[in-house]
Amino acid sequence: MNAAFPRMMTLLRKERGISQKQAAADLHISQALLSHYEKGIRECGLDFVVAAADYYGVSCDYLLGRTADKSGTMIAVEEIPDTDPNVQDKRMTPAGVLPVLNKKLVVNSLHILFDILQKCNDKRLTAEVSDALIQTTYLVFRQMYGANPKNPRAMFSVEEYRYQTAALNRVSMAVTEVGHLSRQLAQEDRLPQVLPDDLQKQYPQFASSLLNLLHTAEKDL
Repeated sequence: MNAAFPRMMTLLRKERGISQKQAAADLHISQALLSHYEKGIRECGLDFVVAAADYYGVSCDYLLGRTADKSGTMIAVEEIPDTDPNVQDKRMTPAGVLPVLNKKLVVNSLHILFDILQKCNDKRLTAEVSDALIQTTYLVFRQMYGANPKNPRAMFSVEEYRYQTAALNRVSMAVTEVGHLSRQLAQEDRLPQVLPDDLQKQYPQFASSLLNLLHTAEKDL
């Protein structure tokens, strides 16, 4: 069984507030066997995958991590809402589809991220998240810009020999601080709870983009 199945089984059960004992009884297996499935210790058969998908009301593809959509729908580039009305993504050449798709995934996901930050109402957290994103964008853009020897180097003030290390260090520090501040806010009950079903309800335009972004990111790890 693939690595996604144990994680998705556990996530769906906890998302619905069902105990492992109850889920095992409903699926007509022992609690010990379900525990092994959820931990990835044992592999199940195809019949159980189908039964579990029916039980949780999702597709088998979702359980197996093949799609971020619970219905099993594979997202298409033209189905992702574009939040920039000034950009017309009509040039769907083979080379152009991927940038268009990923742009929409990233931009739409940022809508959710910054809405959650607004609900947290914490300047420190917003600053660290923003810094991580700004430094990452700077680093990627400068790498691409600097690869062409015809581009003038005077565009940047930080020396060539140290900008990459400095930017990566700042991103690492910012992400670490995001985790620290988020845990503090969670203890103060100021960090909103986020469940996949809640994302779909609160952000109907953008949830599919974020879920697909997370799915794509984890495939590369």
